[in-house]
Amino acid sequence: MSVSYKYWDDCVDPDEMRLLWKYPEVRKEWIDAGENIGQKVLLSRDPEGQLYLTQTEMRAVAKIVLQRHFNSQIELEMICVIAEIASDRQLLAQKYNKKTKQTTIGIMQIEQETADWLVREIGYRYYDIEENSNLLFRPFVNVYFGAAYIKWLSCMDGKEEALDAFGTAQQLSVASGSGEGWTYWDIRVSSEDMEQLWKHPEVLKEWTESGERPGKVRFSHDSEKRIYLSRVEVKAVAEIITSRWFVSKGIRPTTLAALADICSMRFVNGVRARIGLLGIDYPTAAWLYKLVVDYKDVQYRAYKVVSVDDLYNPFVSMYFGAAYLAWLSVYEGRQRDLHFVIQAYMSGPENVSLQETGPLWNKFQQALSYYEEPKKKNRGSCCIL
Repeated sequence: MSVSYKYWDDCVDPDEMRLLWKYPEVRKEWIDAGENIGQKVLLSRDPEGQLYLTQTEMRAVAKIVLQRHFNSQIELEMICVIAEIASDRQLLAQKYNKKTKQTTIGIMQIEQETADWLVREIGYRYYDIEENSNLLFRPFVNVYFGAAYIKWLSCMDGKEEALDAFGTAQQLSVASGSGEGWTYWDIRVSSEDMEQLWKHPEVLKEWTESGERPGKVRFSHDSEKRIYLSRVEVKAVAEIITSRWFVSKGIRPTTLAALADICSMRFVNGVRARIGLLGIDYPTAAWLYKLVVDYKDVQYRAYKVVSVDDLYNPFVSMYFGAAYLAWLSVYEGRQRDLHFVIQAYMSGPENVSLQETGPLWNKFQQALSYYEEPKKKNRGSCCIL
């Protein structure tokens, strides 16, 4: 089925249109061109009649998508350069790749098969393209899946290799940053969870001393502007999660906190292929969400996990990390010790070697020492139950 647009209103939803009008540079450009708020806005056409986005419009779409869905983990310039090189910012661009025998679509030149895979396997489900594949021509939808693919590629070994896969390695770089609207705890975390954090005495002390106030608590940033949790915050989140939902499972908050140290170095967005604070991936979290344990109606549904984006909430990542630990602790119907569980969490239960006490276990023990009380550090317990 052919796709044809004339107005912006034909290819974006009302909320996206509202956000575009709020973008100062777009607003000025459109008003200068004779457009009016409340009326349909004409799409631009090049001399050959092809629909395209102006550079101002392209930057606005990319910025909105990155802030909404990717916590500004990808540089704005990266998206804009890819759009420029891949499609000349043409809305309906299509190119057939003889090597892959696939057709790339839209501004970011994303393959339909790739977009379907990102939905099915990785959990990028904000836009439902399975019911209508032509949605991929829409600017916000195309940039969303293009950015999702870049995010996945950036987790591959070697940044150059990852970006070469998108064809623009020389001009692009991935940045794990924090953009406007995503620097505050209160935006990512529910009001109920924030209330629990404010009630935690150590968090209250730390936040008060740093000048935070309810409704606008800042995340800490490192020198590369990556947001992370202090050890006080990590331990508090772990204590809240375990006390609410995992008391009967015997999951220690210090175990979860130590895992956050070694999985993500306490970075809220995770590191490389490990997503979020506890490094739990979307397929595993989605599986746990649907899991009924031992036919006893034990379910892990305190937090919804609709897409991978949910796992950038520290509480959600911690919750599903704890759920996975609980499942591993009775793997194959046998009670497992902490040595097995930690190896299984990091490498998969099928890759555990109980005969080896390698650097991973030593690293975990070191991280654990940061969170345990001095009198408990030398007890030598290897059981989470």
